[in-house]
Amino acid sequence: MITLYQFEPALGVRCPSPLCLKLETYLRMVGLPYQLAENTNLLEAPKKKFPYIEDNGRVIADSGFILIYLKETYGDPLDAHLSPQQRGIMLGMRRLMEEHFYWAAFYFRWVDEDNWAVVKRVFFASVPLPFRLVVPAMVRRSSLRDLYGQGMGRHTAEEVAALGCENLRAISDFLSDQPYLMGAEPTSLDAVGYGVMANLLQASLPSPLKDYALAQENLVAYCDRMHRRYWSDVALAAKVEQPASLH
Repeated sequence: MITLYQFEPALGVRCPSPLCLKLETYLRMVGLPYQLAENTNLLEAPKKKFPYIEDNGRVIADSGFILIYLKETYGDPLDAHLSPQQRGIMLGMRRLMEEHFYWAAFYFRWVDEDNWAVVKRVFFASVPLPFRLVVPAMVRRSSLRDLYGQGMGRHTAEEVAALGCENLRAISDFLSDQPYLMGAEPTSLDAVGYGVMANLLQASLPSPLKDYALAQENLVAYCDRMHRRYWSDVALAAKVEQPASLH
Protein backbone atom coordinates (compact mmCIF):
# COMPACT_ATOMS: atom_id res chain seq x y z
CA MET A 1 0.00 0.00 0.00
CA ILE A 2 1.12 3.55 -0.71
CA THR A 3 2.26 5.50 2.35
CA LEU A 4 1.78 9.25 2.10
CA TYR A 5 3.90 11.66 4.09
CA GLN A 6 2.38 15.09 4.57
CA PHE A 7 1.38 17.72 7.13
CA GLU A 8 -1.42 17.11 9.61
CA PRO A 9 -4.80 18.89 9.32
CA ALA A 10 -4.71 22.54 10.35
CA LEU A 11 -6.53 25.83 9.80
CA GLY A 12 -9.73 24.02 8.89
CA VAL A 13 -8.13 22.25 5.92
CA ARG A 14 -7.41 18.55 5.49
CA CYS A 15 -3.81 19.56 4.78
CA PRO A 16 -2.53 23.17 4.89
CA SER A 17 -0.20 22.51 1.95
CA PRO A 18 -1.87 22.83 -1.48
CA LEU A 19 0.63 20.38 -2.98
CA CYS A 20 0.03 17.75 -0.31
CA LEU A 21 -3.75 18.15 -0.58
CA LYS A 22 -3.43 17.89 -4.36
CA LEU A 23 -1.69 14.54 -4.05
CA GLU A 24 -4.08 13.04 -1.51
CA THR A 25 -7.03 14.24 -3.58
CA TYR A 26 -5.55 12.58 -6.65
CA LEU A 27 -5.21 9.29 -4.79
CA ARG A 28 -8.88 9.51 -3.87
CA MET A 29 -9.89 10.47 -7.40
CA VAL A 30 -8.25 7.41 -8.95
CA GLY A 31 -9.16 5.07 -6.08
CA LEU A 32 -5.63 4.03 -5.13
CA PRO A 33 -5.42 2.62 -1.59
CA TYR A 34 -3.08 4.55 0.68
CA GLN A 35 -2.30 5.23 4.29
CA LEU A 36 -1.02 8.35 6.02
CA ALA A 37 2.35 8.04 7.70
CA GLU A 38 2.49 8.63 11.43
CA ASN A 39 5.12 10.68 13.26
CA THR A 40 6.34 12.35 10.10
CA ASN A 41 9.57 14.31 10.27
CA LEU A 42 10.03 17.00 7.64
CA LEU A 43 13.80 16.94 8.14
CA GLU A 44 13.82 13.28 7.10
CA ALA A 45 11.96 13.97 3.84
CA PRO A 46 14.11 13.23 0.77
CA LYS A 47 14.02 16.84 -0.40
CA LYS A 48 13.21 18.32 3.03
CA LYS A 49 9.70 18.98 1.76
CA PHE A 50 6.31 17.29 1.87
CA PRO A 51 4.69 15.43 0.23
CA TYR A 52 6.53 12.25 -0.55
CA ILE A 53 5.42 8.62 -0.76
CA GLU A 54 6.74 5.14 -0.16
CA ASP A 55 5.46 2.45 -2.48
CA ASN A 56 6.79 -1.07 -2.87
CA GLY A 57 10.12 -0.13 -1.37
CA ARG A 58 10.51 3.01 -3.47
CA VAL A 59 10.55 6.56 -2.13
CA ILE A 60 9.34 9.30 -4.48
CA ALA A 61 9.42 12.98 -3.59
CA ASP A 62 7.75 16.06 -5.12
CA SER A 63 4.06 16.00 -5.99
CA GLY A 64 4.72 16.39 -9.72
CA PHE A 65 7.13 13.46 -9.91
CA ILE A 66 4.83 11.42 -7.69
CA LEU A 67 1.93 11.91 -10.11
CA ILE A 68 4.14 10.83 -13.01
CA TYR A 69 5.14 7.73 -11.07
CA LEU A 70 1.55 6.88 -10.14
CA LYS A 71 0.37 7.26 -13.72
CA GLU A 72 3.20 5.13 -15.10
CA THR A 73 2.77 2.47 -12.43
CA TYR A 74 -1.01 2.27 -12.00
CA GLY A 75 -2.39 3.76 -15.19
CA ASP A 76 -3.86 7.12 -16.04
CA PRO A 77 -7.66 6.92 -15.77
CA LEU A 78 -8.16 10.69 -15.47
CA ASP A 79 -5.97 12.09 -18.25
CA ALA A 80 -5.38 9.31 -20.79
CA HIS A 81 -8.11 10.63 -23.10
CA LEU A 82 -6.75 14.17 -23.33
CA SER A 83 -5.33 15.48 -26.59
CA PRO A 84 -1.79 16.94 -26.80
CA GLN A 85 -3.34 20.41 -26.96
CA GLN A 86 -5.40 19.78 -23.83
CA ARG A 87 -2.34 18.44 -22.03
CA GLY A 88 -0.46 21.62 -22.91
CA ILE A 89 -3.28 23.80 -21.63
CA MET A 90 -3.50 21.72 -18.47
CA LEU A 91 0.23 22.12 -17.82
CA GLY A 92 -0.05 25.88 -18.24
CA MET A 93 -2.91 26.11 -15.74
CA ARG A 94 -1.08 23.86 -13.33
CA ARG A 95 1.99 26.09 -13.50
CA LEU A 96 -0.17 29.17 -12.93
CA MET A 97 -1.61 27.67 -9.77
CA GLU A 98 1.48 25.94 -8.39
CA GLU A 99 4.30 28.23 -9.48
CA HIS A 100 2.74 31.70 -9.25
CA PHE A 101 -0.53 31.80 -7.35
CA TYR A 102 0.97 29.51 -4.72
CA TRP A 103 3.46 32.19 -3.76
CA ALA A 104 0.84 34.92 -3.56
CA ALA A 105 -1.19 32.81 -1.12
CA PHE A 106 1.98 31.85 0.73
CA TYR A 107 2.79 35.55 1.12
CA PHE A 108 -0.39 36.31 3.04
CA ARG A 109 0.17 33.39 5.42
CA TRP A 110 3.75 34.23 6.34
CA VAL A 111 4.10 38.01 5.84
CA ASP A 112 0.79 39.34 7.17
CA GLU A 113 1.36 39.83 10.90
CA ASP A 114 -2.15 38.82 12.01
CA ASN A 115 -2.07 35.63 9.94
CA TRP A 116 1.46 34.87 11.07
CA ALA A 117 0.29 35.00 14.69
CA VAL A 118 -2.23 32.24 13.89
CA VAL A 119 0.22 30.22 11.79
CA LYS A 120 2.83 30.45 14.54
CA ARG A 121 0.40 29.22 17.20
CA VAL A 122 -1.12 26.41 15.15
CA PHE A 123 1.83 25.12 13.13
CA PHE A 124 4.32 25.08 15.99
CA ALA A 125 2.15 24.06 18.93
CA SER A 126 3.74 20.61 19.08
CA VAL A 127 7.32 21.89 19.09
CA PRO A 128 8.62 21.35 22.63
CA LEU A 129 10.01 24.12 24.75
CA PRO A 130 12.51 25.75 24.64
CA PHE A 131 12.72 25.15 20.88
CA ARG A 132 9.27 26.67 20.41
CA LEU A 133 10.75 30.01 21.40
CA VAL A 134 13.18 30.07 18.48
CA VAL A 135 12.06 27.62 15.79
CA PRO A 136 9.04 29.63 14.51
CA ALA A 137 11.18 32.71 13.91
CA MET A 138 13.80 30.61 12.11
CA VAL A 139 11.21 28.97 9.86
CA ARG A 140 9.59 32.32 9.13
CA ARG A 141 12.93 33.87 8.17
CA SER A 142 13.55 30.97 5.82
CA SER A 143 10.07 31.37 4.31
CA LEU A 144 10.53 35.10 3.80
CA ARG A 145 13.90 34.43 2.20
CA ASP A 146 12.25 31.96 -0.19
CA LEU A 147 9.57 34.53 -1.03
CA TYR A 148 12.18 37.18 -1.75
CA GLY A 149 14.26 34.80 -3.87
CA GLN A 150 11.20 33.73 -5.86
CA GLY A 151 10.30 37.38 -6.40
CA MET A 152 6.88 37.63 -4.77
CA GLY A 153 8.43 38.85 -1.55
CA ARG A 154 9.86 41.91 -3.28
CA HIS A 155 6.37 43.35 -3.83
CA THR A 156 4.05 45.27 -1.52
CA ALA A 157 0.99 43.56 -0.09
CA GLU A 158 -1.19 45.52 -2.52
CA GLU A 159 0.89 44.38 -5.48
CA VAL A 160 0.83 40.75 -4.35
CA ALA A 161 -2.95 40.96 -3.95
CA ALA A 162 -3.27 42.33 -7.48
CA LEU A 163 -1.14 39.52 -8.90
CA GLY A 164 -3.01 36.84 -6.96
CA CYS A 165 -6.42 38.17 -7.92
CA GLU A 166 -5.34 38.29 -11.56
CA ASN A 167 -4.57 34.57 -11.29
CA LEU A 168 -7.91 33.88 -9.64
CA ARG A 169 -9.73 35.74 -12.40
CA ALA A 170 -7.90 33.62 -14.99
CA ILE A 171 -8.88 30.41 -13.17
CA SER A 172 -12.48 31.57 -12.83
CA ASP A 173 -12.65 32.53 -16.51
CA PHE A 174 -11.08 29.24 -17.53
CA LEU A 175 -13.53 27.24 -15.42
CA SER A 176 -16.48 29.32 -16.67
CA ASP A 177 -19.68 27.30 -16.20
CA GLN A 178 -17.99 23.90 -16.49
CA PRO A 179 -18.25 21.48 -13.57
CA TYR A 180 -14.51 20.75 -13.74
CA LEU A 181 -11.48 22.61 -15.02
CA MET A 182 -11.12 20.62 -18.24
CA GLY A 183 -14.82 20.10 -18.88
CA ALA A 184 -17.55 17.71 -17.89
CA GLU A 185 -15.33 15.14 -16.16
CA PRO A 186 -12.53 15.60 -13.60
CA THR A 187 -8.87 15.31 -14.53
CA SER A 188 -5.67 15.48 -12.52
CA LEU A 189 -5.81 19.26 -12.94
CA ASP A 190 -8.77 19.23 -10.57
CA ALA A 191 -6.59 17.68 -7.87
CA VAL A 192 -4.39 20.77 -8.25
CA GLY A 193 -7.41 23.06 -8.36
CA TYR A 194 -8.94 21.63 -5.22
CA GLY A 195 -5.65 21.70 -3.34
CA VAL A 196 -5.32 25.40 -4.12
CA MET A 197 -8.95 26.43 -3.65
CA ALA A 198 -9.54 24.48 -0.45
CA ASN A 199 -6.46 26.06 1.08
CA LEU A 200 -7.85 29.45 0.17
CA LEU A 201 -11.61 29.12 0.69
CA GLN A 202 -11.74 26.59 3.54
CA ALA A 203 -8.73 27.83 5.50
CA SER A 204 -9.48 29.98 8.52
CA LEU A 205 -7.10 32.80 7.51
CA PRO A 206 -8.39 36.01 5.88
CA SER A 207 -6.71 37.64 2.91
CA PRO A 208 -7.58 39.81 -0.10
CA LEU A 209 -7.23 36.67 -2.22
CA LYS A 210 -9.83 34.82 -0.17
CA ASP A 211 -12.21 37.79 -0.37
CA TYR A 212 -11.83 37.87 -4.14
CA ALA A 213 -12.29 34.12 -4.53
CA LEU A 214 -15.41 34.14 -2.35
CA ALA A 215 -16.91 36.68 -4.74
CA GLN A 216 -16.45 34.29 -7.69
CA GLU A 217 -19.50 32.05 -7.50
CA ASN A 218 -18.09 29.45 -9.87
CA LEU A 219 -14.91 29.02 -7.80
CA VAL A 220 -16.89 28.56 -4.60
CA ALA A 221 -19.23 26.07 -6.28
CA TYR A 222 -16.26 24.23 -7.80
CA CYS A 223 -14.52 23.82 -4.47
CA ASP A 224 -17.77 22.60 -2.87
CA ARG A 225 -18.35 20.19 -5.77
CA MET A 226 -14.90 18.65 -5.43
CA HIS A 227 -15.27 18.40 -1.68
CA ARG A 228 -18.63 16.64 -1.91
CA ARG A 229 -17.38 14.20 -4.52
CA TYR A 230 -14.07 13.23 -2.93
CA TRP A 231 -13.99 14.43 0.67
CA SER A 232 -17.53 14.19 2.06
CA ASP A 233 -16.45 11.38 4.41
CA VAL A 234 -13.86 13.55 6.18
CA ALA A 235 -14.98 15.99 8.87
CA LEU A 236 -12.73 19.01 9.09
CA ALA A 237 -14.55 21.38 11.42
CA ALA A 238 -13.18 19.78 14.56
CA LYS A 239 -9.62 20.07 13.28
CA VAL A 240 -9.46 23.80 12.66
CA GLU A 241 -7.00 24.48 15.46
CA GLN A 242 -5.00 21.28 15.39
CA PRO A 243 -1.32 21.78 14.67
CA ALA A 244 0.46 20.80 11.50
CA SER A 245 3.36 18.80 12.87
CA LEU A 246 6.89 19.79 11.88
CA HIS A 247 8.61 16.92 13.68
